[in-house]
Amino acid sequence: MKTKVKLIASLKIWVVIYPSITLLLYLFGGLLSALPLYQRTLFLTIALVPFVVFIGLPIVNFLMHLFSTSDDKK
Repeated sequence: MKTKVKLIASLKIWVVIYPSITLLLYLFGGLLSALPLYQRTLFLTIALVPFVVFIGLPIVNFLMHLFSTSDDKK
């Protein structure tokens, strides 16, 4: 059972982080390309970790709860 919970948590994180990284690189990739890799990584993580933890995952959890409870009512 723990494996299933970890797999679901990993998928939720991926669902949030992949589009977030893609969007951030699309918007700021040109500006960030002038920086060394370690600085680009630092700025991306400074922006994305709080977003994922405080906004992205709560939204995914809310949507999953919304859809799972609507199925239970039937």
